[in-house]
Order: sequence, then C-alpha cells, then structure tokens
Amino acid sequence: MSPNASSSSSPKRFLLILLMASTVALCGCSMFNKIGFGEEEESPKSQPPEVLIVQGMDAYNTGSYNDAIKNFKVILDEHPFSAQAMLAELKSADAHYYNRQYAEAKVLYKAFEEHHPTNEAIPYVLFQIGMCDYSRSDRIDRDASGPRDAIKSFTRLINAHPQSPYAKEAKTKIKDAQEFLINHEYMVAVFYVRAARYDEAKHRLKYMLTRYPDSNLAPKAQELLDSLEAGNKPAWGMNRYLPEFMTQAPADRQETKDAKKAAIQAGEAAKNTPAVDKPATEAPPAVAKPVVDKPVADRPVIDTPAVDAPTTEPPPAVDMPAADPDMPATERP
Repeated sequence: MSPNASSSSSPKRFLLILLMASTVALCGCSMFNKIGFGEEEESPKSQPPEVLIVQGMDAYNTGSYNDAIKNFKVILDEHPFSAQAMLAELKSADAHYYNRQYAEAKVLYKAFEEHHPTNEAIPYVLFQIGMCDYSRSDRIDRDASGPRDAIKSFTRLINAHPQSPYAKEAKTKIKDAQEFLINHEYMVAVFYVRAARYDEAKHRLKYMLTRYPDSNLAPKAQELLDSLEAGNKPAWGMNRYLPEFMTQAPADRQETKDAKKAAIQAGEAAKNTPAVDKPATEAPPAVAKPVVDKPVADRPVIDTPAVDAPTTEPPPAVDMPAADPDMPATERP
C-alpha cells in the first residue's frame, strides 16, 4: 500500500471510531435515564415508615414472610427511631419464626428483650424464645439439644412472669420436652443394646432412672437394666422392652383403645341421663355500640407490638444423639 493511500484512510478510520463511540455514549445515557429516572415503582427504601409497616404487615398476614422481613428490615435500618420501629422489630422476629428460621428468630427475640425489657410483650417474647428451642426438636433418635434448651427458656419465663397466660402453656411445653428427652434416653439405651455395647446401655439406663424416676418408661428401663446386670443379654425379642409407640400403629395402642372405650361410655351415659327442662331465659337486649367513623388518615397508628398466639408445628427431621451434657462425667458412655 502506498503512503498516500495509507494517509487517506486514516481520517476515515478516525471518523468511524468517533461515530461508534458517540453511538455507545448515547445508548448508555438513554439506558441510564431509563433506569435511574424512569417512572418506575418506588423501592422500599424510598418509602416512609408508615407505608413500609403496612406493606410488611400485609405480607406477614398473608404468609409472605420473606417480603415482610425485607420491609421490617428497611424500617429498622433507615427509620430506627420511628414510631413503627418497635413493631417492626418484634414482627421481624415473628416472621423469621413462622418461616422456620428458628436460630435467626431467637436472636431477634433476645434483641427485642434487651432493647425493651419492660415492654408488655416481654412474656410473649420469652415464650417465643422457648418455642424457637422447642421447634428444633428432632426425632427421638437424634440430637436433643432443642428440648433441653427449651426447658431452660420456658423455666425462665415461668420464674420471671408466673402470672402470665404464657406461663401455663410453658409448663405444658416443659412436660412435652421432658417426655421427648425420656424417650430419647431410652432409645439411645436400646440402640446400645442392639449394638452389643452393654456397658454403655447400662450407664444410660441408670442415668435415665436417676433423672426421670417417675416416667412412664421407668418400669421398662428397670426391667431392661436388671436383665443386663443379670447377664441376660437380649440378642432378640427386643420388642418386649420397647414402648408401644415404637412397636405398634396408633390404632393398636392401648391408650387409643382406652380413649375409644371412654368415649363410648360417655355417650351411653349421656343417652341414659333424663332430660331436664330448664326455664327459658330471655336473652338481654343487645346494646348497640356507637360507630365512630373516622377517615383512615385520622386513625392512630398502633405501635404496640401485637401478640400472636403461638403455633406449634411438628419438628423437622436433623444424627445420632450426642451424650447429655447434664450427665455426670463418670456415667457418660
């Protein structure tokens, strides 16, 4: 190529590069305007806390817990001193709990307790802390740390607020957690027997009888322990040492049969009871309550944490249990 041809093509090449650069720049500006300044829906971060709390509660009440958590988080991050912050803090913990994120929920409940120690919702918060532990209960042949922590958490609630309506429910949950631990200890002992690890089985049975002497499984545990100490190692026929719930279907268990029998007897007794005519009592006249019509904008914002009745879900399934930390060192397998 001649020098003249090369020199004549250089301006054309330069103009082509300049034209391409201008096109890219214009496209970039157009895209930037569309993304940054277009008429799009406001992001949660650009909305006031009054709007965010409504959106969060709507999502929470419809079971959209992830969306609820996002709205509550924006309130706590950007409006921590707003009137809606305390409700967002509590409901964020609730949303995590009902989303089965028990570890995260427990952290948030404990943070609420620390930030608002005298709030009227504290008994509920303490109960929910226990429920986070209780909900971690796995199958009886696996980890048992959840029920142990639940007993401690519920006991703290009962000691701090004995008159709270949640204290009664906490006592019931403690009994359920203890029943779980009893079955867990016995199941582990049975596992050791089946694995021919008789010394570990005897240690576990002795610990169980010492810790839970009045449990329903205590007689079977004592029978199995006596058999092992007498040298009668059961190589087969272990079903005689197992509770009914481990070996029989629900319809075949004695407790189910007893419940059906009691229901039949109650029905027959009701049929044989003579009817008693009671004097008719007129219902008191209904008192009409005044209806206060206020514009939605004039209604006060409720910033007191609402207490939802706790629900108990069947625990999801996690391997073979670790030794009980409360067991004396000399009696651990």
